[in-house]
Amino acid sequence: MPSFDEVLKEAGEFGRFQKRVFFLLSQTGITFSSLFASVVFLGRAPDNFWCRIPGAAALSERCGWTLEEERNFTVLPLHLGNESISGECKRLDVTWDTSTSCTSPLARYGNHSMGNLPLSPCHKNWMYEQPHASIVSEYDLVCGNAWMLDLSQAILNLGFLVGAFILGYAADRYGRILIYLLSCLGVGICGIIVAFSPNFTVFLIFRFLQGMFGKGTWMTCYVIVTEIVGSDQRIVGIVIQIFFTLGIIILPGIAYLIPTWQGIQLAISLPNFLFLLYYWVVPESPRWLLTRKKGEKALKIMRNIAKHNGKFLSPHYSEITISNEEVSNPSFLDLVRTPQMRRNTLILMYAWFTSALIYQGLVMRLGIIGGNLYLDFFISGAVELPAAFLIMVTIDRIGRRLPFAMSNIVASIACLITAFLPEDIPWLKTTVATLGRLSITIAFEVVYLVNSELYPTTLRNFGVSLCSSLCDLGGIIAPFLLYRLAAIWLELPLIIFSILAAVCGLLVLLLPETKGISLPETVEDVEQLPNSHFGKCGKKRKHRGTNSYI
Repeated sequence: MPSFDEVLKEAGEFGRFQKRVFFLLSQTGITFSSLFASVVFLGRAPDNFWCRIPGAAALSERCGWTLEEERNFTVLPLHLGNESISGECKRLDVTWDTSTSCTSPLARYGNHSMGNLPLSPCHKNWMYEQPHASIVSEYDLVCGNAWMLDLSQAILNLGFLVGAFILGYAADRYGRILIYLLSCLGVGICGIIVAFSPNFTVFLIFRFLQGMFGKGTWMTCYVIVTEIVGSDQRIVGIVIQIFFTLGIIILPGIAYLIPTWQGIQLAISLPNFLFLLYYWVVPESPRWLLTRKKGEKALKIMRNIAKHNGKFLSPHYSEITISNEEVSNPSFLDLVRTPQMRRNTLILMYAWFTSALIYQGLVMRLGIIGGNLYLDFFISGAVELPAAFLIMVTIDRIGRRLPFAMSNIVASIACLITAFLPEDIPWLKTTVATLGRLSITIAFEVVYLVNSELYPTTLRNFGVSLCSSLCDLGGIIAPFLLYRLAAIWLELPLIIFSILAAVCGLLVLLLPETKGISLPETVEDVEQLPNSHFGKCGKKRKHRGTNSYI
C-alpha cells in the first residue's frame, strides 16, 4: 500500500488544483489582517471634541448657535483661564438655563476671573464634530474612558486565543473545511452585529466572537494549504503571508474612502460570506481524512486532484497508508509527552509570543511617534512585502532554522540601536526601525511554516493552534506594555523588545531543521527529526517510503 506522500507525488504536488485552492484560501489572509489591525482606524482619535455644559443643548437651540459657536462659549473661557485646559476632559461647573444670555452666557459669573471659574470633570456630555467617525466618539472612549479602546483590542486578541484552542481542536476532530466554513459564517454575522452595536458592551462581546471565528478561518485555511502540497512546495505557507500583508496595505485605503467606522467594519466583515462558496470548490484535507480512518474519501479526493492536474493515479491504488498511530482526541499532554515534542512545543510557544508582542508593539508605536496615519500605516505594510520574498530566496537554500534565528537577532539589534539614536537624525532612526520591523516580520512568517512542519498530522492543527495561542497572549499584553512603559520613557519598550527577540533567536537554534523532509505523520517521526544544525551532509535516511538527504 502506498504512502500518502507517494500518492501525492503521482497526483501532482503543486499542480493546477493546488494552485487554485491556494489562491482561493489565501484571500482569507486579506480579511483576517484587516480584522487584526482594524482598531487603528475604528478607534482613531476624534479631531475635535469638547465637554458640553448641562443645559447647553436647549440654550444652543434657543439661541440658534452653530456647533462652533457653542464650542467657543464652552471651551474658550477655559483656555483663556488656563492654557493647559483644553475643554475635553473638564468643563465649567455651571448650568445654563432659560435665563442665560445668548450673547454672554457667562455674564452671571462676572465676579470671577477666567482663571478662577469653577471646574468639573466631564463624564457623559461630550460633543464631537464627527460623532460616527470612530468607536471613540460613538461610545465616548475619551479622557477617563480612554483605556477602553485598549480593552477593545485586548478583547479581540482574547477571541483569537479562545478560537485557537476551541476551533483548533474542532478542526482536528470534525474536519478542516467544515470548521473553516463555519468560522467564515461566524466572522460575517458577528461583524455585522459589531457594526450596529447599541452600546459598548455588545460591541465587546461580538468583537470577541468575531476574533474567535476569525482565528478559525486563518489557522484552518493555512493548515489546509500546507497539507495538500508536497514537502518541496511547503513554501506556499510563506507565500500565503503575502496576502496578510496585502490586507494591511489595503486597509488604510478602505479607511480613507469610508468616513464612518461602521462602514469600515462592514467592509472588512462582509467579504467573509463569499468564502462560503468554497464549499463547492475546496475539498476536505485528504491527510486529515486518513487520520480519521476515511481512506476511501481521501483516495477519491486524490483521484480528483490528479485529474485536475492532468495526472492519472494507478488503478491498483485501493488504499493509502499514513500511519499506524491510533487516532485520539488531541490534548496538550500529547504535545509534551516525548522529549523532542516537548522541546519543540515550548520553544515555538515562546517564539509565537515574542513575534506577536514585538510585531504589534512596533505597529502601535507608529501612533505614539505621530505622523500621517494613513500614509504611515500604508508604508509600514509595504515594508512587510520584502519579507516573504527574502524567505522564499533563502529558506529552501539554507534551511528554516538559520533565517528564523537571524531575523530575531537582527530585530533585537535594530530595536536596541533605535532606542539610543538621537532624535535629530530622524532618517537614520526611521531606517533602523524599518529594518527591525522587516526582521520581526520575517520571524513571524517563518514561525508559521516551522510550526506546521514540526507536528505530526494527527496533532498538526491542534499543535499550530495551541502554540499560536501564545501569539494572541502577546497581542493582549502588547498595548498595555507599550503605552505603560512609553509613559516612563518613550524608547523603553524597544529595550524590552530587544531582549525578547535576542532570547528567541538563540532558542530557535535548538529546533530541528525540516528542509526537504516530508511532513511528519506520527510522533515517532517527530522524535527522529535531526537535532544538529551542523549534522553530517549527505546522510541518507529512509522516511516512509521516500529517500531524503539531511
